[in-house]
Amino acid sequence: MFSTFARRAFLTAAVAAVALGTSAFQSNDGQDRRVRIINATGVTMTHFYASNSGQDDWQEDILGQDVLRNGASVVINIDDGSGACLYDFKARFSDGDELERYRINVCEITEYRYTAG
Repeated sequence: MFSTFARRAFLTAAVAAVALGTSAFQSNDGQDRRVRIINATGVTMTHFYASNSGQDDWQEDILGQDVLRNGASVVINIDDGSGACLYDFKARFSDGDELERYRINVCEITEYRYTAG
């Protein structure tokens, strides 16, 4: 599911977290902005964007070449270094649907579930 580069980056971060404690995943303000994105829509997610709510445009597709199949999940560190906790999410699916959600507080949640309907 993940590209070789993404696997290496994740493993490097995981090893650093074990070596340094959980601080490896926390920003300078101590907030943990890792969120498990869960796809329970029945359709493959092809793109996922998370942009600071203070921005006027969507940042790059976090999934890149990967997809998030129905029933799968991925943990994403949604930290752009700005100290913001409120982010807008956009998910695009293989059937052409797009779902946008606004002002998600990634400092307070640990998972976000996309569901059908």
